[in-house]
Amino acid sequence: MSTWEALGVIFLVAAVTLATRALPFLLFPGKKKQPAFILYLGKYLPPAMIALLVVYCLKGAVFTAFPFALPELLSVAAVAGLHLWKKNTMLSIGGGTILYMVLVQFVFPG
Repeated sequence: MSTWEALGVIFLVAAVTLATRALPFLLFPGKKKQPAFILYLGKYLPPAMIALLVVYCLKGAVFTAFPFALPELLSVAAVAGLHLWKKNTMLSIGGGTILYMVLVQFVFPG
C-alpha cells in the first residue's frame, strides 16, 4: 500500500467516524422532540447489548469439566457486584477482566 493510499484510508475512516458522531445532532437538533422509536431504543437497547455480551463471553465456558467455568462465573459475579456497588461501568468491566485474567493465568491455568 502506498503512502497516498494509506492516507486516503485514514481520511475515509476519520470522515465516517465523524459523520456517525455528528448524525444524531443533525437529526435531532436542540429541543426537537425525539421520535418514540428512538426513545424506545435508548431505553431497551443498552440492557439487550449487555445481555448479548454476557452470552458471548460465556459461550465457550465448559460447565462439565474442571474448573467448571469458575473463572467465567466468578468474573461475571465480580462485574455485577462492582457495578451494583460503585455504578461505574469502566471499573466494573476492567475489574472483571483483570479478575478473569488472573484466574485463568494463575489460579486455574491450563
